[in-house]
Amino acid sequence: MTAAQVQAAALARGVTLATAESCTGGLVAAALTDLPGSSAVYHWGVVTYSNAAKMDLLGVRSDTLDAVGAVSEQVASEMAAGARTRSGCDIAVSVTGIAGPGGSDFKPEGRVCFGLATASGVRTETVEFGALGRTQVRQAARDHALGLLLAGCQTAP
Repeated sequence: MTAAQVQAAALARGVTLATAESCTGGLVAAALTDLPGSSAVYHWGVVTYSNAAKMDLLGVRSDTLDAVGAVSEQVASEMAAGARTRSGCDIAVSVTGIAGPGGSDFKPEGRVCFGLATASGVRTETVEFGALGRTQVRQAARDHALGLLLAGCQTAP
């Protein structure tokens, strides 16, 4: 899937998009804004690499971060919900993960958690991309996030 497909679907449904990114560092936003006319659908994005930024800019709760850590579906959910609420957009996607190198037994390199917030609520998922290397994990996460946005656009009322 491509950003052009996301843009076309968002235009067709008349929805606006927001992004909240951590490990992808703005790659999703960059893919969307590389397209002419992207401002018709893409309105808002933040890179919240630190926990403090996640709390300050997206409203992620400190008790969530303390309990489960930044790389979790709970944090991805709060990031997506915060991005949707604070941006006023129809659909928001979030990405938080471990691009590598490194990781731990509990949170291995290549684990990325995603959130998708729409009018219907927030859904989350975790993808284990594996130890592909930092660049490849980030690109795979970008592409997966674009796929989530596309699905969100296609099911938008």
